[in-house]
Amino acid sequence: MKRHLGLLLKGAGMGAADAVPGVSGGTIAFITGIYEELIHTIERFGPGAFVVWRRQGLVGLAEYLNLRFLVPLLLGIVISLVSVAHLVVWLMDAQPRLLEGFFFGLVAASALVVWRHPAAWRWWYLLPLVVGLLLAQWLPALMPWVAQLGSTNLVLSVAGAIAISALLLPGVSGSFLLLAMGLYGTVMEGVRNFDMGLIAVFGGGCLIGLFVFSRLLSWLLRRCHDATLQLLVGFIVGSLPMLWPWRQLASYQLGPDGQMIPLDYHYLTPGDFGVVTGDPVQLPAVLALMLVGAGLVLCVDRLNHGTDTPQTGGRDSVDKDKEDGSNA
Repeated sequence: MKRHLGLLLKGAGMGAADAVPGVSGGTIAFITGIYEELIHTIERFGPGAFVVWRRQGLVGLAEYLNLRFLVPLLLGIVISLVSVAHLVVWLMDAQPRLLEGFFFGLVAASALVVWRHPAAWRWWYLLPLVVGLLLAQWLPALMPWVAQLGSTNLVLSVAGAIAISALLLPGVSGSFLLLAMGLYGTVMEGVRNFDMGLIAVFGGGCLIGLFVFSRLLSWLLRRCHDATLQLLVGFIVGSLPMLWPWRQLASYQLGPDGQMIPLDYHYLTPGDFGVVTGDPVQLPAVLALMLVGAGLVLCVDRLNHGTDTPQTGGRDSVDKDKEDGSNA
């Protein structure tokens, strides 16, 4: 029961984070020590599950799919999306610098936690670190091209696959990539209005993205675990500029639905921000919330340290059950 409640709260944190463009639910999963178990669990949803269901029935299938982990986590995400996430969205409009300050500290500290994870540092870890950093910078710039694919259904399917894949990556926000594609408003409006056609097409793309990307990530974590962690650090660090509280929009373009797509920002010091924009800097409050976010991450990491939950949480049991399913 205690584990289920913990997973429910972690899912709520993931749902709230995903509502903020620039923050990924994958970052919260990483901070709370369930990231690898989540990736390996999602990977199980494939042909092997049908084999287990046929051979072992529903009870065996539930065990194979790790539903005792997945159900409370998904329930927490859903509850958050219909409750806490609305508060986060309101704060984005009412107090954007305070919210970004909190998440900036949280994401920066999570990068530190992941970076120091390998037992022995190797110089060549710099390569995946730089690759992750560059990809995090380049991905948003490539997103407007998705809207040029032509067919509306094709655009929505590709957008769904990209957004859900970003959700699995710490540091890369699926909502921000949708915003960069000019589809954030379209998708959110379709969900609010229960547009089943849009939801079906977008959801189909999400399923494809989950199926393919979870397998790629799971394979990387098994074959080159520490190097993959450094790749994820690069993604996390690369997302930090989008959370810098004192930035000014430099250029943008209008998407197909008339929504503004940010292309570039000027990143300012707090003093320059106040002079250039005339908006309140809120320096003491922002710095305090940065420290709160960073402290929260470091406390969670300390609590997870020495247990079987951080990063490798459940991986061995997941792999064992997967092998049992393959041999069934």
